[in-house]
Amino acid sequence: MPPLPTVPLPPRAEPAVGSTAAAKRFYDAMRTRRSVREFSDRPVERATIEAIVRAAGTAPSGAHKQPWRFALVTDPAIKKQIREAAEAEERETYANRMSDEWRAALAPLGTDADKPYLELVPAIIVMFRVDYDLDAEGERSKNYYVQESCGIALGMLIAALHDAGLATLTHTPSPMNFLARILERPKNEKAFMLLPVGYPTPDCTVPDLDRKSLDEILTVASG
Repeated sequence: MPPLPTVPLPPRAEPAVGSTAAAKRFYDAMRTRRSVREFSDRPVERATIEAIVRAAGTAPSGAHKQPWRFALVTDPAIKKQIREAAEAEERETYANRMSDEWRAALAPLGTDADKPYLELVPAIIVMFRVDYDLDAEGERSKNYYVQESCGIALGMLIAALHDAGLATLTHTPSPMNFLARILERPKNEKAFMLLPVGYPTPDCTVPDLDRKSLDEILTVASG
């Protein structure tokens, strides 16, 4: 396959406040991001979700294969199915699959198998990883670095949700095969992340936790 033609890099205006100030401003916005389990029933416009998914879709990916698919769920009956299936898997996980070490790590966060918010939220986004593409004749085309590519896109999705004033929670009931079944996704798509999306309740609370300091997450290499 010949190389793609090249085009000029799209113009990007440098921030008037300077790069460092802009980076700090972004950090100040993102530091308020929290995983939320108390959602209001306030509607979320579909156009908002579509713009957010478009932003996530700009993520870099292995060989530019863009190995992701996002499913938007707003139908109450489907949300109910997802909740029931997710809770069934979570009950089994908490009872039989979870190690004592894992259970101890989760204890301070107060999580359990009950997921009522999956029905209460106005929207659910399910992100699927696409392990290979299928053409009209059913021929396979391999995708590369699928997990890494989807992880990058997921991070951008979460940042875009937060920037739009929405809250979410990364939820990974395991196994997640029920999501492909309920949402009737093809065999080349596997559920990667389940995200309830909405506005937090006015009295929403979250665990009082600390994040690692810069010194704990950044190492500066020196020659």
